[in-house]
Amino acid sequence: MIPMILSNNSHLFPHTFFLAGIPGLANAHIWISLPFCFMFFLAVTGNGVLLFLIRTEHNLHQPMFFFLAMLSFVDLVLSLSTLPKMLAIFWFGATAISSHSCLAQMFFIHAFSAMESGALVAMALDRFVAICSPLRYSSILTPVIVAKIGGLVALRGVSLTISFPSLAHRLPYCGSHTIAYTYCEHMAVVKLACGATTVDNLYAFAVALFLGVGDVAFIAYSYGKIVRTVIHFPSSEARAKAASTCTAHVCVIIFFYGPGFLSVVMQRFGPPTASAAKVILANLYLLFPPALDPIVYGVKTKQIREQLCKILSPKGLDPT
Repeated sequence: MIPMILSNNSHLFPHTFFLAGIPGLANAHIWISLPFCFMFFLAVTGNGVLLFLIRTEHNLHQPMFFFLAMLSFVDLVLSLSTLPKMLAIFWFGATAISSHSCLAQMFFIHAFSAMESGALVAMALDRFVAICSPLRYSSILTPVIVAKIGGLVALRGVSLTISFPSLAHRLPYCGSHTIAYTYCEHMAVVKLACGATTVDNLYAFAVALFLGVGDVAFIAYSYGKIVRTVIHFPSSEARAKAASTCTAHVCVIIFFYGPGFLSVVMQRFGPPTASAAKVILANLYLLFPPALDPIVYGVKTKQIREQLCKILSPKGLDPT
């Protein structure tokens, strides 16, 4: 009877998980929270302003800016679903998180990360059409097509990642319930399970491979075509103008895929235990894009600078 009871108890999904924060740096959590808090402020303010400008300014009602609005919305959701809990851990030691909240956070993190990758692909398509087929830009990227692309990006993100919470929920957890991160990442939760996790590992790897390799390959192909087209432009001024329209997007791509690639490498080939460097890198993967994307687009995109200057100064400021 006792072994049976223990076996049944071991298969109960825990009511509460605990987020460890950053291993080995618990005494420095207050100091670590300062840049995290600053990035949270930048993410919420910057993306909120971008969404407001694109929503209210008719001059920004173009495919490029609709895709940017989609990216800003995704960044905003990612920030709001992760940063408040991180700061609660750093400030108050509030490491406990209910299982339902953990699974909900897991879904939002993975679904909206997938949507962000899809938004970057859509923006690469926009730049490809604008530079390689400028005369057909309006006829190709019509409002209906743009809306369908946005819906496809959202549907793909949800459909690929909606299984993560259910896969984690079905596993037995009979040991530690402490997640060695500051948020409920799918594989970090699965590592706590005491049952077979082969399905979880294979599915997570397949999704990461599809999104990472597939999306990066499409973006690389698009920019390869863009570079070939720009090289044959007749004047250096035209080449410089074309390159400037892509600069912001390239920076955003680096901010998103750079930390993500390094995080995956450390997860797969680094030490099995969570080190401070591994956890910090995983945090930067979620923090950098939302905080820096609005700044990059605000600085590098003339239309956004012009609309922002109109709001800040009724008399207008020189956006250049």
